[in-house]
Amino acid sequence: MAVPKRKVSHARKSKRRSSVWKLSLPKLVACPNCGEYHQPHRVCPACGQYDGRQVIAVEEN
Repeated sequence: MAVPKRKVSHARKSKRRSSVWKLSLPKLVACPNCGEYHQPHRVCPACGQYDGRQVIAVEEN
């Protein structure tokens, strides 16, 4: 069985993991009903529609 000969140093371990912490921005799409941006496959928080039908009631301010 393969076993490392030496301990991996903190610097080498950190160099390998340096790109893991970077987060990507969430993707946004325009709502076909009101034009507001929201995440895909989610109910639009501005108008409450999903897939062309009213899902939640949203108060008009």
